[in-house]
Amino acid sequence: MIPGVRKAVASASPYTPGKTVEEVRRELGLERIIKLGSNENPWGPFPAARTAMVDEISRLNMYPDVSFRELKELIAGQFGLKPDWVALSHGAEGMLQTLGKVFLDPEDEVVLSRGTYGLYREISLVMGAVLREFALLDNYSVDIAGMEKSITEKTKLIWLNNPNNPTGLILPPKRIEEFIRNLPEGTWTILDEAYGEFALKGSLPDTGTLLEEGRNLVVVRTFSKAWGLAGARIGYALARPELVRVIDTVSEPFNANRMAIAGACASLREDGEAFRSALKFIVSERGRVSDVLRGMGLKILGSSTNFIFFTLPVDAEDVSRELLKRGIIVRPCGGWGFPRSIRVSVGTSEENTLFLETLAEILSEEKGENV
Repeated sequence: MIPGVRKAVASASPYTPGKTVEEVRRELGLERIIKLGSNENPWGPFPAARTAMVDEISRLNMYPDVSFRELKELIAGQFGLKPDWVALSHGAEGMLQTLGKVFLDPEDEVVLSRGTYGLYREISLVMGAVLREFALLDNYSVDIAGMEKSITEKTKLIWLNNPNNPTGLILPPKRIEEFIRNLPEGTWTILDEAYGEFALKGSLPDTGTLLEEGRNLVVVRTFSKAWGLAGARIGYALARPELVRVIDTVSEPFNANRMAIAGACASLREDGEAFRSALKFIVSERGRVSDVLRGMGLKILGSSTNFIFFTLPVDAEDVSRELLKRGIIVRPCGGWGFPRSIRVSVGTSEENTLFLETLAEILSEEKGENV
């Protein structure tokens, strides 16, 4: 341990992202690489966003408008809220980090699920919180009933990822609404809806109503996934105005860059048709890829995201390694506690087909070796 570093920091583990194209090219020297491991949108950035970001380059010598007024107005309009209910950040991760600083004191209790986005755990540990973790149920659903029963007077935060990463599953919206309405006065839910745009209409809780009722809720979303701006790093939270003011106080100054703001604004103003077209394609391809995987005899979970979680009869790390050797990046789920499962992003039709064909070859080879 480095002298002077807080013990809580030393106990945390670094976030491990999926492999990048550049990393694989350096390691394996491959020319053709398909990245299906980080749940990016292959159709982004959309046309208006791309143009707006290029135009913004000449203004990068200046700080952005610290009020972020235009983008906050556009985001708020999507949810029937006013701009002062919106806080911005460098990606959803930046907002999650800020919320940890806003809410958590040492020894506060945090309730969360295992088999979900790992950053919740690390943020909580760094802040010195006490973790109360719950395994997923046998059907891979989040154990919201168990989480609810575990809440005590010391419980400060509940981290909830819906749709869940890496499983892609959602909880019934009315169950989440009931859960949030029954929270004690000093307990807050951080509802991470990073993949919310991919879920069917009506399948997510009515967060706008919950917020307007004054419930202890913060909703976190991002432009990284459905809007195709992962590299721009722009996320946001929806919360009561008095809490937004606290979030903005704790956040770093100018916590969104000019190009990201320009791209996000243009996306919401002008890219609606391209956005809806991409979403329709991704949902269609998600169904096609799921059907083919199911036809291979693999167990598939019904996804409400732009990725598919499936289980193999063999070790997922081995299969992922073989896919990587052939230029296809996927995400083995051993780190989440699922050693025989893989999470694969929905790519273009050509990318998805190549992935399916290559996976079938590898599984056939594995089967032949075990005869």
